[in-house]
Amino acid sequence: MLFGFGALLLMLLILGPQWWVRYVLSKHNKSLDGMPGSGGELANHLLERFELTQVKVETTDEGADHYDPQENRVRLSPSYFNGKSLTSIAVAAHEVGHAIQFNRNEKVTYLRQRYLPKAHTMQKMGIYLLMALPMITSLIRVPHVIALTAFVGLMTLFSSVFIYAAILPEEWDASFNKALPILEEGDYVPEQYLPAIRQILKACALTYVAAALADILRLWRWIAIIKALR
Repeated sequence: MLFGFGALLLMLLILGPQWWVRYVLSKHNKSLDGMPGSGGELANHLLERFELTQVKVETTDEGADHYDPQENRVRLSPSYFNGKSLTSIAVAAHEVGHAIQFNRNEKVTYLRQRYLPKAHTMQKMGIYLLMALPMITSLIRVPHVIALTAFVGLMTLFSSVFIYAAILPEEWDASFNKALPILEEGDYVPEQYLPAIRQILKACALTYVAAALADILRLWRWIAIIKALR
């Protein structure tokens, strides 16, 4: 009973942030009458306003909104690119915030350049090592080798979560030092909607961390597989 409650609480702590992010983005993703433009139109307008004409706005897969520093592209989900909701406006402003960071070569962008490739690499390494466990078990029936491979795989996967968290200051800056002042001072959103905009921008800033936390659940799946191999 106590163990089950503890497991449920741990799952809520791990999945809670991601559920909250999805809830906030969905809650405010309703078209509003009187909104002067879509997320895509706002993104293009802001890039022109800040003289970032070299940055282009494109659509991407639904839910895969991001700024690509290599291609210098702001990429928005079709629903946000074409939508006239608070979520569309806030997400567009957040991604333009990243474009401003990188094209001004601000120090905060070094976090992504330094840590994001490492997080991706470690995540892939951990998954590959753990996926190789069944083959290793069938070829080498040495418990210590199997346990060591499992331990290394789990640690690399777990480490990627903390590396993703290291990028949080960049995300926070894009939301609250870039997007929010732009939306407040430019009168792009009626004042009564600003609390909702702040909530959406917080969700945008926490997206990476929430997703990384959810990745921890992979550990439980792999731990179950490892136990079955013993």
